[in-house]
Amino acid sequence: MLAYTIRRILQSLLVLLVVGLVAFSMFRFVGDPIDNLLGQERTDADIERLREVLGLNDPFIVQYGNYLIGAFQGNLGISYRQGRPVAEILLERAPATLELAFVSGIIAVVLGIALGVYTAIRRDGILANVIMSASLIGVSLPTFLIGILLIYFFSVYLDLLPSFGRGQVVRIGGWSTGFLTSSGLKALILPSITLALFQMTLIMRLVRAEMLEVLRQDYIRFARARGLNERAVNFRHALKNTLVPVVTIIGMQFGSIIAFAIITETVFQWPGLGLLFINAIQFVDIPVMAAYLMMISVMFVFINLIVDMLYFAIDPRLRVDRSGAH
Repeated sequence: MLAYTIRRILQSLLVLLVVGLVAFSMFRFVGDPIDNLLGQERTDADIERLREVLGLNDPFIVQYGNYLIGAFQGNLGISYRQGRPVAEILLERAPATLELAFVSGIIAVVLGIALGVYTAIRRDGILANVIMSASLIGVSLPTFLIGILLIYFFSVYLDLLPSFGRGQVVRIGGWSTGFLTSSGLKALILPSITLALFQMTLIMRLVRAEMLEVLRQDYIRFARARGLNERAVNFRHALKNTLVPVVTIIGMQFGSIIAFAIITETVFQWPGLGLLFINAIQFVDIPVMAAYLMMISVMFVFINLIVDMLYFAIDPRLRVDRSGAH
């Protein structure tokens, strides 16, 4: 177990270095930040002086190396647009994105597993077929269109929920939360549903497919032959084995929710990290873009590492294979 963990950590560090290198090199083609930092009255001397201050005249590998050294020290640079430390900006925006991702993840996992199990057990029922047909909406429609439809129906037509913003928030130390205010909770509903819908349908369909496969296994027939009732067979035996391969997908979906919150945050003008990244692209704010992509990469790699550890712990076949290999 220890050797496996060390090997996965080293692989994760290598992935982070490669992702950072690719992302940092892409920013060279986004545009020149000098165009946004200096006004029309700029001179060639002003341009050269600012490029020297920002380190833009250094070779690419030197810029990347300096960025990595600063990142390991907690220094992610200064935002070209706001003139403030990038780490400080990210910490301000992170609570909004993390709360949205947390609520969306809970919705996706709870409803996805529940509906997946129901549609597998009642696969010939009318309601199960209706649910499976309706799930095509979550898979087929793009996220921004789902968000716009929800805004039109619940905000414009019914005037029940806010269409943009985070509502009123309460600061607890350095954390701002909308969980403690009614307007904050209302503001969470539409964007969290929008963000969760695709992930929920994906989990539901995966759970249903795995559950149907498990229910065909010989040990399920043997459990029924022993006289166990359907509830015990479905939930004590079938569901437990169904969730083993689903754990990996669920873990990665949490990373996807945070990474793909960009579209949802743009539609609902949610003041989180995704909207910050979009604004950074418009202003060629390279330090913010680099820090955001590195943060998302770290999050994906960390979640993937945790999922691998959980998978190794809950699936005895992996432990048997590893011990047999040695």
